[in-house]
Amino acid sequence: MTSGTSPEPNLDALEALAREAAGQGAHYALSPEVSVVFAENREGLAAVAGPWDGNPAIARCAGIARDTALWLHLGSLAVALPDGCFANRSVLFRPDGTIAATYDKIHLFDATLPELRQYRESDTYAGGDRAVVADLGPVKLGLTICYDVRFPALHHALATAGAGLIAVPAAFTVPTGQAHWDVLLRARAIETGCFVIAAAQAGQHQNGRATYGHSMIVDPWGKILGELDGETPGVLVTDIDPAAVAEARGRVPALANARTFSLSVNPVGAS
Repeated sequence: MTSGTSPEPNLDALEALAREAAGQGAHYALSPEVSVVFAENREGLAAVAGPWDGNPAIARCAGIARDTALWLHLGSLAVALPDGCFANRSVLFRPDGTIAATYDKIHLFDATLPELRQYRESDTYAGGDRAVVADLGPVKLGLTICYDVRFPALHHALATAGAGLIAVPAAFTVPTGQAHWDVLLRARAIETGCFVIAAAQAGQHQNGRATYGHSMIVDPWGKILGELDGETPGVLVTDIDPAAVAEARGRVPALANARTFSLSVNPVGAS
């Protein structure tokens, strides 16, 4: 998607893409991070992001799920919290429109960028503290959001809890996307023996940001099964065979072979 700063056009676009995915035979569909509103700043977000209870975007997405009979996974939306912060929340809808799972982004991007420009996601969002695995029937789904992809421990926890598919809705910048996007997605798939589905924001946005796009689906062996471009909205559909998860983990049993260990920072023989 190329989400803008107003909810209704974004939800219209999401509905059209979901209908296209369903028309191509999809059973599960993932949208990018901040699908509902990609605001310019905190003030812009506060003007349009509502609380969880009675949220019109949630109601609209529930209707889209029912109408398309999809497991519709809203990559994320901003939810206003009572303390004035926001949750960056992912919502998974069943095909009947009921909510199967929610996940609040755990890892927040706080960094001092080149030329000492500070970017602090924690000034706007409150990080979650709970990893989430949802049961889709043929496969279990691990939920993550964007920056989470840089933290292997989260993905290891999801896989050991039974996930065979990991969702990565994202809004990567162009420079970091060019450098790291496909490498990180393939690494997380290989490490966990999971399919990874990554739905990305793409192109030039109303808020002045440019995002990398290149939504992709990666199999448990690290093979890219499909990829979109970096400029235009679109739908990527592929078949997923849950048996490939067990096959990959049997060939390289990294999850089974993982061990806990202690750490010493002193060299051998140091006093």
